[in-house]
Formats: sequence, structure tokens, C-alpha cells
Amino acid sequence: MTTRRKFIQIGTLASLAPISRIFGMKRPPMPSKPVVISTWNFGHGANAEAWKILSTNGRALDAVEAGARVPEGDPKESSVGLGGLPDRDGRVTLDSCIMDEYANCGAVACLEHIVHPVSVARKVMEKTPHVFLVGDGALKFALEQGFKKEKLLTAESEKAWKDWLKTAQYKPVANIENHDTIGIVALDVNQNLSGACTTSGMAYKMHGRVGDSPIIGAALFVDNEIGAATSTGVGEEVIRIVGSHLVVELMRQGNTPQQACELAVARIVKNQPKKSKEIQVGFLALNKNGETGAYALQKGFTYALYSNEIPNKIFEAKSYY
Repeated sequence: MTTRRKFIQIGTLASLAPISRIFGMKRPPMPSKPVVISTWNFGHGANAEAWKILSTNGRALDAVEAGARVPEGDPKESSVGLGGLPDRDGRVTLDSCIMDEYANCGAVACLEHIVHPVSVARKVMEKTPHVFLVGDGALKFALEQGFKKEKLLTAESEKAWKDWLKTAQYKPVANIENHDTIGIVALDVNQNLSGACTTSGMAYKMHGRVGDSPIIGAALFVDNEIGAATSTGVGEEVIRIVGSHLVVELMRQGNTPQQACELAVARIVKNQPKKSKEIQVGFLALNKNGETGAYALQKGFTYALYSNEIPNKIFEAKSYY
């Protein structure tokens, strides 16, 4: 029997996106806890590290931090941490945030010289009365906490930057320059949720630019009663809809994680009908029952899922276009 509430939900979904994109999709089977899900192919390595903690009854917060540190410390990854592509001034600036099951959160932005900003964000959460530190203040705090000052610009990233300077054309390409974020959310055996997000931001951005990645509610949101969500892609568009918070609130209203991701993407399309055809934004969601969702503007958004039933598999998300 179709209840009035269900009828309204279906009608809302249908008004925002084609029915064929909402119903009848093939999705990963529903896993049992623990569960960890993260963005892009490098989420595979992040999940593997997180699973070492989750599979031994560890806390989701520890798992997402450990997972995010994997791409941060990989010099071959040009969009996160060490080896990240610089801004147009040749400076590698990092943004990150983390959030636990108690709504505690911490973030850093425009942080230079520190390989693991996600761990600095956690220190902000645990050691200060604040949520957000930026720039020189974030660096000063990191050094006070014992983090080592290092050179983040690798030879490969420096060469790419110098090649870019020849034309200095700033036009990010979907699924190339846009897959600039590792977002990771997890559910542990105690049914607690946590999440983290970390990035070096858009390649060749203006110095001082901050996207959605360190902003609680935009790139990451955790509500331990409902679920967690994270995002990737063009951060400006995620900020405009407070994307991850929107996804969690849509789950609160009774939508599945998949439906919530689709509705959030549809909101971006509604706000930016022309621009949305040229950029990439993707969302991941995880609810208290271990159900997951993934959806993007364009084809090509991949994510990694690890659970007892799914041993760290890469999926390609469905897309609006």
C-alpha cells in the first residue's frame, strides 16, 4: 500500500530527475557493519587502511583518519596532500576536515608544508576550542603539535605547473582536474559513524581559494542518528547547496542514501542548468543501517566500498547526465 508520505516522496523525486535515473538501478548489495566508503579509485587504498581498524572493532573516527592519510602521503596522487598540484603561484595548499559520532569536528584550510592535514584537523577538534584554523595560523598550530614541515611540491607537480604557465588557461576538465578530493565515511561495529575529507584543491586555483573540502556541512557531514555524507568535484557548487548536510537531511526525511544523493545532484542542476553540464560533482552517503548511495553529475565518478560482503570493490556511480 502506498502511503501519503511515500507518494509525496516519489512525486518529489520525479519532479527533480527522470524516473529512469531513480528507480530500477543496479546498486551494490546492502552490507552489514562495519562499512567504509570513499571517493575515486584511490579510495581503494584508503579503505584497505581503514578496514584494518574497523575489522578489529575499532572506532570509525580512527578508521577514516587512517584511510585519508593514505592518498595524502602518496606523492603520485596529484590532487591530495604530498604531490598535490599547486595554485597558480606554485604553492601547494591543503584543506581538510574530520567529524565524529558526537558532532565534534575540526578543519584546516590553506595549510602549507604539512603532509597530513586530516590529522591536523583532528588535533584542532581535540585540542582547541575551535573548529577551523587557516593559513599561517593552521601551520603554526600544526608545528606546535609536533607535525614536521616538509616540501609538498614534487618534481612532477612542479613540471606540470610550469607547463600550465605557458598558457595559464584555467578550465578544469571533469573527472581529471575535478577529482580533487578523498572523502571517506565509515560505520563501525558499535554502529557509530565518522567521516573525513582532504584535498589539495583545484589545480592552479587562485592563491587563497578554499573549496568545500574543509567545510563541515559542505564536503562532509555526520549525524550519528541518521547517516553521513561526503562530496567531491567542483567545491563552489557543493558549497552553494551545503551539499553533504543536504544529503543527510534528505535521509532524515526518509529517503534512502541513493535517493538522497540523487536529489542533491538534482538541486545543483536546478541551480546551474547550463554550468552543471560541464562540471563534475559527486556525492557518497552511508546511513545507520549500512546502506550506501552514490551519484554524480557526469559519468566517470568512481568510489570504493568495503564491508563484510564486499571486499573493497570499485564501483562507478550512476550519473544525472
